[in-house]
Amino acid sequence: MAPKAIIAPSILSADFAQLGADCARTMDQGADWLHVDIMDGHFVPNITFGAPVVAKIRKHVDKPTAGLGRGTFDCHMMIAEPKKWVKEFKNAGCDLYCFHYEAAFSSAAESPEAKTDEKTNPKDLIRYIHGLGLLAGIALKPATGVEVLTEVLESADPTERPDMVLIMTVEPGFGGQKFMASELPKVQALREKYPDLNIEVDGGLGPGTIDQAADAGANVIVAGSAVFGAKDPSEVISLLRTTVDSRSGKL
Repeated sequence: MAPKAIIAPSILSADFAQLGADCARTMDQGADWLHVDIMDGHFVPNITFGAPVVAKIRKHVDKPTAGLGRGTFDCHMMIAEPKKWVKEFKNAGCDLYCFHYEAAFSSAAESPEAKTDEKTNPKDLIRYIHGLGLLAGIALKPATGVEVLTEVLESADPTERPDMVLIMTVEPGFGGQKFMASELPKVQALREKYPDLNIEVDGGLGPGTIDQAADAGANVIVAGSAVFGAKDPSEVISLLRTTVDSRSGKL
């Protein structure tokens, strides 16, 4: 049986003029987590916001009382040097720090101003994130094969294993893109091999695509415009949850 459904609306589609209020309202409408898209203009060709904004919206949403619990800030770090920013985002209120596998072979420096010639790697980065008391996620772009995750998912050291895997169903960098069903075999392969793993999908998810994602085995659903742009966001969140949970016993 797959883990329970977790609905994580992406605040990239929220009203930035009233971001804190929008985040609080979305939680009241039934969201489990908030998906916080951090883009640096280097790893992806877009810029969103940084730790100061996360710290401000954290004041509007209660911290989770347990790991993966309600109110989790799921920070999707679309940045070129993810290790440099872990402490900053922990202090801002991040709960789950999800870096990209493709960016994990970068500077091992532990702060934005620090410099080093040493390089990190996915195992080291996951262990480092856990050591700071955060949950760790690892994300894959569409062009990256899912087999690269075997080393971390089957590490003998539990501190090197991620708490969640994110499979991108669009190219990272912009909201509102068309769902790429071609990425769902990655989800299916992970679910078959790791039945208890939290598997997140991000990009183009909504009422018209949730069936495909749920059938493949995804349980953490990121939806931006489908939630924030809906006439009744509560209804959409409920539909996403019900669809995923209806499949979980069959996987």
